[in-house]
Amino acid sequence: MTSRRDFLIGAGCVAAAGTAWSRTPRNRVNLLGNHKLDALIPDQLGNWKHVPSDAIVTPQSEDSLASKLYSQSVGRLYEDTDGNAVMMLIAYGDTQSDQLQLHRPEICYPAFGFNVVRSAPASLSIQPGVVIPGRTLTAESTMRTERIAYWTRIGEFLPQSGTEQRTVKFENALSGIIPDGVLVRISNLAPDDAAGLALNERFAAALLRGIVPIGRPALIGTRLSRVIAA
Repeated sequence: MTSRRDFLIGAGCVAAAGTAWSRTPRNRVNLLGNHKLDALIPDQLGNWKHVPSDAIVTPQSEDSLASKLYSQSVGRLYEDTDGNAVMMLIAYGDTQSDQLQLHRPEICYPAFGFNVVRSAPASLSIQPGVVIPGRTLTAESTMRTERIAYWTRIGEFLPQSGTEQRTVKFENALSGIIPDGVLVRISNLAPDDAAGLALNERFAAALLRGIVPIGRPALIGTRLSRVIAA
């Protein structure tokens, strides 16, 4: 015979299960759709041209974690008509959750033998009145020093730090949303941070103007996409 105490405990468990189910993310946000990143990004971006290279630090890891984190990635070296070169990496994950989250470059680079000597939030200027919240890094190895600018998008948010990224993840979970996410990283070997940032910003502007418009929200979200000049 079921006692009143057992009934109350059982009812409490059912209520808790119902609450957990109601808070389980179920609605997906996918700003890339069925498109392929590689096809959306032209080999020619303004006066920048894609040239073959194997010098780009990628998010691959020995335990194949990257294959779980990222469903697509594009890594290219671009040179402009003045001989300047930038390395571009775009890594896209169709699911951002407790188990699967974008790896930020300040974590990725040390795994490849680099020492991150500077890391700071930055507002990357794309065109008058349009900035992207991102970050700049300086990473050194025995072979080279990279000046890095990057941003991340999770759903419609552009978190500038790991703390903001975790907050966005939590807010999405409470809203029942499973967002996609992207890391856009641009780097070069300029002699100082100021020159490196200027070069990275110039390429970022060319990238966002040059990408096929339907793919622009996948990089920066829908709101900023509406104000980027073609």
